[in-house]
Parts: sequence; structure tokens; C-alpha cells
Amino acid sequence: MARTLTAADLLANLDVQRLISRDAFAQLDDLAQAERIQDEIVAARVARGERPRGYKIGFTNRTIWPLYGVHHPIWGPIYDTTLRLLDGVSADLDAGRFVLPRLEPEIVFGMRAAPASAALPDLAAALDWIAHGVEVVQSPYPDWRFTAAESFAAQALHGALLVGPRRPAVELAGSPDELTGLLARFSIELHQGDALVARGRGSDVLDGALHALGHLVRQLGARGRALAPGDVITTGTLTDAQPLAPGQLWHTRLDGIGLPGLSLRVV
Repeated sequence: MARTLTAADLLANLDVQRLISRDAFAQLDDLAQAERIQDEIVAARVARGERPRGYKIGFTNRTIWPLYGVHHPIWGPIYDTTLRLLDGVSADLDAGRFVLPRLEPEIVFGMRAAPASAALPDLAAALDWIAHGVEVVQSPYPDWRFTAAESFAAQALHGALLVGPRRPAVELAGSPDELTGLLARFSIELHQGDALVARGRGSDVLDGALHALGHLVRQLGARGRALAPGDVITTGTLTDAQPLAPGQLWHTRLDGIGLPGLSLRVV
């Protein structure tokens, strides 16, 4: 008989890159229960020495909602064990550390302070730096098929975050309105080797990364939580997530935002 999925089940499977058995566990549909599972996983990871460093926001790109059957954003923690602040614009990635890994190009924020509110001017004022990054997402669920609650419970599918060169937010734009527009208008290309795999625009992510940050601030506030100085926030994929496999060479190209693309070699 199928039993209820627990935090211990998910954490164990993610730790050893093992898929959840659909026959062994009942489907999880309750978002409140999923949030409790996520909180229990966070507590377990902290107890074993990992330190939360911020949040990832997932499913902010409305263009991919029909592909996954998820129709609203989710969010979850990132950790000192999953965050890599790169010295340059290239990195190697060991795909064997993750279960069914996929690559997502994103815009990443570093927080100077907790935003006073979710209003765009307050969000912009709270930023320290802005960067382009790639998140490695993973699915303990076979074939990347899951409910919204199941994705939330599995740490919002977070595996790792690689962050490229950080630029002070004030260097990119002189005002909140200018920054909001910049983050909505820029475009990105994702290439595997010589092949163009996907294109995206900043506005695909809840109308822009600053809007996605506002969504997270509201969600945390409803739970009596807040961002903190030094938090790193990755705001959601600008293209559909792409499967990773050893031997691949990926690179991104951004236009209209003043941030360099990144190169990733999968080993």
C-alpha cells in the first residue's frame, strides 16, 4: 500500500541520487503539507552543518507552466553547500552529484538589506549586486513528473547555483524604474556547443526579476519571515530547463543588460 511521502524519504533520495518509487508513495497534492516537509528538510540539513544562504524562486517563467503542470511560482532555500560564487565566467560541473539534473539560466540578486516592502522601489533599494547565474535543478520524481506540492517539498527542486561576476546594482541602472525596465527587456540565448537551444527575455520571469523578488518577499512576509543582508536570491529560469549529461558544453549570451554570459562544462 502506498504511504505518505516524508522529509526523510526525500532527503535520503536526493542525497544518493535515487528516484522516488511512484508505487511506494501516494501522490502529494497538499501545499501546506509540502511546506512542512520542506521546513523539516531544512532543519535536517542545518542539523548536519549546512547553512542557508538565501532562496531560489522556481516556476516564475509562465511560458513553461504547461510543460510541468505547475501554474504558480514556488520557492525554497539555497545553502553554503550548493552555492558557488565564481571568480570568472566558466566552471566545471559534476552531473553525477544530482538526480535527473537540468540547467536553468537565471538572474541572481545579492541583498544589501531586507526590503522595506515588496514595492519595486523598496526592492531596488535593498539590492547590493546583480549577476547572471545558472541553477542546477533536479527531480527525485521519475520523468520530471510531479505535482506543484511535490516540487515544493523537494526543496523546490534546487541542486546547485553557480553565480557569475557580480555588478553593483547602482552600476546597472540609476533608478528603480530604469532597473525594472532593464530586467524586463534584456534577452538571453542558451547554447549547447555550437547549437542554439533556447531563447528567453527578462519579462518571461513574472514580468521581470524584480517582480519575482517581490513575489518572494510577499510569500515570506505572509509566514512571518524576511530576507536578510547577504542573502542570495535566484529569480527563476529564463528558458525551459535543459537536461545535463557528461561531455556537454553550455554557454549563455545576454544582450541589453551589461552582464557577461557563462560557460559550463559538464563532467
